[in-house]
Amino acid sequence: MRDKEIPDAVEAQGLVKTYPGDVRALDGLSLTVRPGEVFGLLGPNGAGKSTTVKILTTLACPDSGAATVAGHDVLRRPDRVRRVIGVVSQRSGADPSATGRDNLVLQGRIYGMRGADLRERVKELFDRFDLVDAADRPVRTYSGGMQRRLDVALGLVHRPRVLFLDEPTTGLDPEARAAMWTEIARLAGDEALAILLTTHYLDEADRLADRLAIVDKGRIVAEGTPDTLKAELRGDAVHLELRDLPDEQRARAVLGCLPGVREVTFDGHRLSARADDGAAAVPLVLAALDQAGLGVAAVTVARPSLDDVYLRYAGRRFAEATQDTEATALVTAGGAR
Repeated sequence: MRDKEIPDAVEAQGLVKTYPGDVRALDGLSLTVRPGEVFGLLGPNGAGKSTTVKILTTLACPDSGAATVAGHDVLRRPDRVRRVIGVVSQRSGADPSATGRDNLVLQGRIYGMRGADLRERVKELFDRFDLVDAADRPVRTYSGGMQRRLDVALGLVHRPRVLFLDEPTTGLDPEARAAMWTEIARLAGDEALAILLTTHYLDEADRLADRLAIVDKGRIVAEGTPDTLKAELRGDAVHLELRDLPDEQRARAVLGCLPGVREVTFDGHRLSARADDGAAAVPLVLAALDQAGLGVAAVTVARPSLDDVYLRYAGRRFAEATQDTEATALVTAGGAR
């Protein structure tokens, strides 16, 4: 059982944020992050993840709602909040012309650290993030992966209680991304940190998050551990690529008569359904669609994934949601010219 005397690391209730043009970035978002856990906010770009982080780190004010970080109200005591958090934003906060060591020392001094304590902390972080050989080189000479490791080190200099990682692996190559995953997985246990991680990578949320919340259009539509959320989807996922755009009503009627087949959804030529036993259901599904004149080009069976969870709760596939938000961003940018 959790100690009732220990406050939640982050608690947000009913956050609402609207931007010019009546763009509602947050629509009543609520979440809780516990001490010592990695909590993932999973959603496509434009879902409201970064806006949530800005509010929780005192960089923006909500239109309504309330939030606390390490027990401090983000609106009433932003100064105290800033003392107990570390932030790694999407863009590097390091000075590219300064050395890695100078960046870490300056960050420590901003938080009141001096002398031997600061020198020891800087050395510890260079060792931890495998940056010893690059400590006295200008940051502009660092690779992308090295820069992100330095960014995380900057967020940890003052030993925060809550670390915000906003899309920490965006733009990294696979090797650097895997290395960052390993380090993030170690942080919560080694540093006794609460970590709020935002990501639009399904595999990243599945691997790193102790608990996660799926964000869609500024709302949390599902929350739980990755395994629990996937387990709620009984059976297997059956995905079919149809040769032609289907008559959705007709296809639903055909598949609705099959035992153990449910939750039929469409995405263009793609048809997805859940089945108690995917392997046994495939021949029945193929025969039924063939009899209805609906040709199938390909079929796959898979265990439930976070993409399937997103489909269930948001009503569309993750890739489709990403395309929608990118299109909306283009339209908004065009109207702003």
